[in-house]
Amino acid sequence: MNTENLIIVGKLGSSYGIRGWLRVFSFTEEPDSLFDYKPWYIQRAGKWQEVEVESFKPHNQDTIVKLKGIDDRDDANLLTNFEIYVNAQDLPSLDEGDFYWKDLIGCKVVTINGYDLGQVSDLMETGSNDVLVVKANLKDAFGAKERLIPFVEEQFIKQVDLSTKQITVDWDPAF
Repeated sequence: MNTENLIIVGKLGSSYGIRGWLRVFSFTEEPDSLFDYKPWYIQRAGKWQEVEVESFKPHNQDTIVKLKGIDDRDDANLLTNFEIYVNAQDLPSLDEGDFYWKDLIGCKVVTINGYDLGQVSDLMETGSNDVLVVKANLKDAFGAKERLIPFVEEQFIKQVDLSTKQITVDWDPAF
């Protein structure tokens, strides 16, 4: 199995009930689209393991899932906090100008004046907009270790070039 193409899409939560159900947290834009991707993979004791969704349903504010072969609370508890991965090739293709977070991680971030701010190390969801977490270069002239740049296109994000892995931003390096 090629694990290079695996991308995280969610996380298993605590067990629910006694029949092996688990709460599930989706990292996808539309929470239910998590169930469009098959198979799911988890990493257990350093080994990748395929898990099959038997059933899922909304429950209060959560969604709960029943995985094949997980039939009681004890088995379910063993899977709490495992991250859910799918093959990135199974994700739908995006419209022009849309990006998957995985495509932005590792991109070099430069200001419109050419200052190298560092590399995207992560992204955060804040509710109003996503935020680039940019790890500064070791010898950053402003002494920054990390910068948080709102991913607001046109206002701050001027260009994303995935072919050169570079994002151009209108951002004050002293910030």
